[in-house]
Amino acid sequence: MSSFAFTDSVRLGQIGVGRWGRNLLRNLAALPAADVAAVCDPSDPALAEAARLVPNARATRNADAVLGDDAIEAVVIATETPLHFEMAEAALLAGKHVFVEKPLAQTVAQAERLVALADERGRTLMVGHLLRYHPAFRHVEELAEAGALGDLRYLYSVRVNLGVVRQKENAFDSLAPHDLAVARALLGEATAVTAQGRAFLQEGVEDVVFATVEYGGGTLAHIHASWLDPHKVRRTTLVGSQKMAVVDDMEPAEKLRVYDKGVDTVAGSADLAGTLAVRTGEIAVPFLPPAEPLRLEMEEFLSAIRQHRPARTDGVDGLEVVRVLDAARVSLREGRRVEITR
Repeated sequence: MSSFAFTDSVRLGQIGVGRWGRNLLRNLAALPAADVAAVCDPSDPALAEAARLVPNARATRNADAVLGDDAIEAVVIATETPLHFEMAEAALLAGKHVFVEKPLAQTVAQAERLVALADERGRTLMVGHLLRYHPAFRHVEELAEAGALGDLRYLYSVRVNLGVVRQKENAFDSLAPHDLAVARALLGEATAVTAQGRAFLQEGVEDVVFATVEYGGGTLAHIHASWLDPHKVRRTTLVGSQKMAVVDDMEPAEKLRVYDKGVDTVAGSADLAGTLAVRTGEIAVPFLPPAEPLRLEMEEFLSAIRQHRPARTDGVDGLEVVRVLDAARVSLREGRRVEITR
């Protein structure tokens, strides 16, 4: 994804300048197509950091001061998850284009409301599914679309670390949206979920979750999410009938490897016909252009606004991820496979 330029910039406000919000703001501040006019956060240290990044922006603790400013066209929302729906709904009702960090909302009904509202108001609604902008995952999507991997069979991801322990969402809600967004792009719409997890640190908040997500055509995705693990692992494997791709984001340089491996059916004489033979070929390490995914993500938001088109990770993409998260919660609670209805 390349950079772009517009004759006029998009005037923005950002609500939430915490640990992750600072990264979003840093990238927006570096983009000529973005004019950050206001930032909002209840924390004085956060506002002080925002003032360093965007010294000309108005700082406020009151979100209404941002939403009520008619000169602000778009709002970036990077609050805690429980506030995503409330802030995004208010911004859309105020006529703003909206970028909201993942997940889009906490319930399917909330996500459906935001998608409908954006459509009704003719506004861009985009969700922060960051891996869809990661050069390695973009390359894998391109390989899959070109048929270079063959028929896609299954995907599995490991997203674990000994890290931030949240109180208002479990490890799957916090970590898995990235992988679910990638799986949707590669495998299509999810049809069912089976999840198991355990809450070791706080009652009712699972620290580790293993989930199997089913997709149309018999493909599967298996996701392991945990913030209670001795290793930091960010690895996704996609298995196709012709080739297999592994993205390891903890690798400093070779983040993507494509394996020319598979199992072929032998044709020929009657005694060998139908025999399965393992095929092992070369391992390719594609060149990936150096680019920060967050910058590409923010460029996409600005581009979608100015080009009056859906963003790559639009509200519908966010809604479909929320459907899987919701079904996984039911599966965790009731200990059963849960079908996803639309």
